[in-house]
Amino acid sequence: MTLLVGRLDMGRPPRDHVVFVCDTTGLAVAVGHSVAAGRWQWQWQFDELTGRVGGRFVRVETRRTAARMLGAMVSELPVKNCWTLAEHAGDRSPDAMQHLLASAVIDEDGLRDDLRDYVIEHLGDIDATLVVDETGDLKKGVHTVGVQRQYTGTAGRIENSQVAVYLTYATAAGHAFIDRALYLPKSWSSDPARCQRAGVPGDVRFATKPALAKRLIIDALDAGAPAGWVTGDEVYGGDPKLRCALESRGTGYVFAVACDHRVTTATGRVRADALAATLPKQAWQPLSAGEGAKGPRIYDWAFIEIGPDSDKVLPGCRWLMIRRRRRSGELAFYRCWNREAVPLARLVKVAGRRWSTEENFQTGKGLAGLDQHQVRGWRSWHRWTLLAMLAHAFLTVLAITHHADAPASAGLIAVTRNEIRHLFTTLVRTPAGPLAHRLGWSLWRRRHQYRARTSHYRRRSAATTVPG
Repeated sequence: MTLLVGRLDMGRPPRDHVVFVCDTTGLAVAVGHSVAAGRWQWQWQFDELTGRVGGRFVRVETRRTAARMLGAMVSELPVKNCWTLAEHAGDRSPDAMQHLLASAVIDEDGLRDDLRDYVIEHLGDIDATLVVDETGDLKKGVHTVGVQRQYTGTAGRIENSQVAVYLTYATAAGHAFIDRALYLPKSWSSDPARCQRAGVPGDVRFATKPALAKRLIIDALDAGAPAGWVTGDEVYGGDPKLRCALESRGTGYVFAVACDHRVTTATGRVRADALAATLPKQAWQPLSAGEGAKGPRIYDWAFIEIGPDSDKVLPGCRWLMIRRRRRSGELAFYRCWNREAVPLARLVKVAGRRWSTEENFQTGKGLAGLDQHQVRGWRSWHRWTLLAMLAHAFLTVLAITHHADAPASAGLIAVTRNEIRHLFTTLVRTPAGPLAHRLGWSLWRRRHQYRARTSHYRRRSAATTVPG
């Protein structure tokens, strides 16, 4: 092993050096040069993305604020909100970013379309799968739009939270979010005054999570998103309206369903678990549902042809697919449909893509601050999540294109979104760092916190004063 100290030709001051520990093959040197060459490409890709979406912001000042905000969202800040993002971007206060989220004139639908087109441009594949799933963000209080005590998988229990449905575009190359919809519980939709205070549009009505998913999926398909399949968990698999909408479009699906879900057979309606119990031993096949963190996710799989739930359905092939864990024997069930017959391995592949959205939730929240918004209103929530999804998509595309341009050498894994964020932040995006800027932000925070504390104390004193 040798220690190599040198400066990559990245246009940095002479004092910036890179230290490599490498073997005699010079692997680290080669990797260093590939990253150095990619630095300028990464900056161009970031500028291309901000230029692509720039037309959705009416004023040039708002456009520049959005670009700074996106740059800060892909940074390694441990907490991302308007305060931390503005300081990182070099702003004197969070006012510009708060204005961007709350009241600036933005074509939000057009920005959403740009996000979808950007992802499809780099990941688009007719073999793609649309993955729908919901996630919850834990919140305090009762004023944040959509918040109530409800079950969320984030906590694994009923908590005060805000829930939203997200749509992922997943291919063999990678996966990223392309749309989202905030779930508005009946406690909100039935209270017009509360909705008005949160800025909820007057035409918004209560919609179930499957109904929100249906809208997201149909919008993506109507926009020409190349995708032959849709997948999701039991929340969506148990909804006949969603399944019927996909069948009418000729879009295949693989939806998880509960063990007590009933399907139609030649002998009548049967529970999924009861039908699985009739399978002979030779019906099971060991197949991989995709690569996991520890290797292929191999389970035993089987499927059975089933009939439609009613006479008013379109023709096609229907199956109940069963997954069995090889060690515990635990079963999971999937309801599947396609216009044409496909092998079991094809359905298993689609089912395996459902895990991509779980990874997106993890990286979207961990890398781009998807859940770290400190906003209460309808408009601000939609704008924050849209910008966070853009930042997440940029990291996804950056990792994919870097791997295509510079495939990983022997002994290395491909560059991940986590690693590409670290490299991009280190080599391309450096935070504003003059001492005066940092001290100015310290004064701003303390002044703001003093005013807030004084206001809280004044209200509390007024509430506890006993009339003389």
